[in-house]
Amino acid sequence: MASVSDWIEGARLRTLPAAAAPVIVGSAAAYHLAGFDPLRACLALVVALALQVGVNYANDYSDGIRGTDDNRQGPARLTGGGLARPKAVLGAALGCFALAGVVGLALVAVSGTWWLIAAGAGAVAAAWLYTGGKHPYAYMGIGLSELMVFVFFGLMACVGTSWTQVRQAPWWLWASASALGLLSVALLMANNIRDIPTDRLSGKMTAAVRLGDRASRWVFAACAWVPVAVLAAVGTSVGLQPLATCALAVGAGVWAAGVSLPVLTGASGKALIGVLRNTGFYTLAWGVLAALALVLS
Repeated sequence: MASVSDWIEGARLRTLPAAAAPVIVGSAAAYHLAGFDPLRACLALVVALALQVGVNYANDYSDGIRGTDDNRQGPARLTGGGLARPKAVLGAALGCFALAGVVGLALVAVSGTWWLIAAGAGAVAAAWLYTGGKHPYAYMGIGLSELMVFVFFGLMACVGTSWTQVRQAPWWLWASASALGLLSVALLMANNIRDIPTDRLSGKMTAAVRLGDRASRWVFAACAWVPVAVLAAVGTSVGLQPLATCALAVGAGVWAAGVSLPVLTGASGKALIGVLRNTGFYTLAWGVLAALALVLS
């Protein structure tokens, strides 16, 4: 029987900072546009976190029953490691999706943004079909996984959060959302670089497997560094003082260097677990820095 710590590990808490960052930036954008609503921001945060945990449990279940996680190098999974019954893990995933759905409906109701129901349904479908179903797109290696992460954990999460509070979406908000999407792609890429040997053996042809180890590491670095330039552009565009903009960009650059250096110098296997954690915190740090630029300008 899985312990509480096993379930917590299965939730992959290291990915939650990346889920919270788009809500922080989207809410800061609403504040900058004079439309911040704390209740709607909190509801959006619950939706984002519930979806992320649901995705993690769903991937645990689907990869586990396929045998993909039988020889993984990272922490043991609930299903693949035999720590919990597959139906229990599936139930946890569905419970998280249900929570996200209920809270999401409440957010839609108070904000009047009914079109977001379709976007939310699309997010849940993308989360399940990532490794679930007969033809999971995570196994195709055609970039669809990275695209879905970019769209749902970057664009939709950030712009959608802001839109529930204020009906404006200037270009700098889309740029910020794109930067967060790239950081989510970096998180996925770090995970897949670590699993290249075992994924190749199990037939899980991720983009990292198809690109190869070296090229995948450069893709990770690009996804980590482009947001630094975006932060500088956003700070300048919203009227932040040049010195403050420079300081925020330097702070983001320090984080980008910290996560990209071990990847570019060949960190592999379990050494990439720390990179995963730090990339999640970098995403959160980027979100906080971008929020500061919006709130202080």
